[in-house]
Amino acid sequence: MLAIRTTLMAAVAAAALAAATPAGAQKMLNSFMTLSLAGAQQAAQAALARCQKDGYTVAVAIVDRGGQPLVMLRDPLAGAHTPRTAIDKAATAVSFRTDTTELAETTQAGKASSGIRHLPNVIAVGGGMMIRAKGSIVGGIGVSGAPGGDNDEACAKAGIAAINDAIELE
Repeated sequence: MLAIRTTLMAAVAAAALAAATPAGAQKMLNSFMTLSLAGAQQAAQAALARCQKDGYTVAVAIVDRGGQPLVMLRDPLAGAHTPRTAIDKAATAVSFRTDTTELAETTQAGKASSGIRHLPNVIAVGGGMMIRAKGSIVGGIGVSGAPGGDNDEACAKAGIAAINDAIELE
């Protein structure tokens, strides 16, 4: 009798557990793509080379998909503020899932989202861009030091272009 009762209780407990766990909810880990160190270095070098070709002394930063720095390159003549600004531009683009040029437009004074500019480490100036592969954000690039955000962004685009084919095919 005790064996039947124990078996019945075990079956009821198993059924209750199965009913309480929605289908597909048993997966506890996610897998995702993120930019490799080699890819980050290549993008940063290409962005820096483009800015140097154009006569700009800048810093270039690459962050991973979580906004953490992977690579930071600085021209020896770039301003002291440029490394931190480049990192923050790249991290801002990743965090808000938008390029910082667009963020600059949507957060101007008087707009509903203007308060975003007051958050710590948010840089709403052109030059920060998401790096995407196969439709997913895999990192970000930030450039600081060229005259104007549009010039920073042109260098960032050159960095992304240097790795785009490789990361899309991987």
